[in-house]
Amino acid sequence: MRKSYRVKSEKEFQRVFENGESMANRAFVIHKLPNDKIAHFRVGISVGKKVGHTAVVRNRLKRYIRQTLTEYKTQIDPKYDFVVITRPYARDFDMKTVRENLVHVLKKSELISSDIEKNEENNNDESNVEE
Repeated sequence: MRKSYRVKSEKEFQRVFENGESMANRAFVIHKLPNDKIAHFRVGISVGKKVGHTAVVRNRLKRYIRQTLTEYKTQIDPKYDFVVITRPYARDFDMKTVRENLVHVLKKSELISSDIEKNEENNNDESNVEE
């Protein structure tokens, strides 16, 4: 993700935590805050040492999260800054499981429309039938 799509400073993280609303599932917590100043969403990613004691584990999860957000970039509501916090439950997740859990909590927090995901699943089912 480009720098313009990132919540980077501690001050920005704290603003989202203190003023925003949160939604969670077992693997991720999302804090979101409306931001009308920028034409696209911005995201911060937090993977603490409780999730993985080595940098390798934490960085792998961050890569998976960034990849999922890149794949769904056009479907994410552009009016928000949000922070994704990873819980220890996600420690051993592979890419597919990270995607499923992250998309679930994004829909739950209404950053991605549920209708868009259903349409995408229907399109995938139809393409599999044609093959």
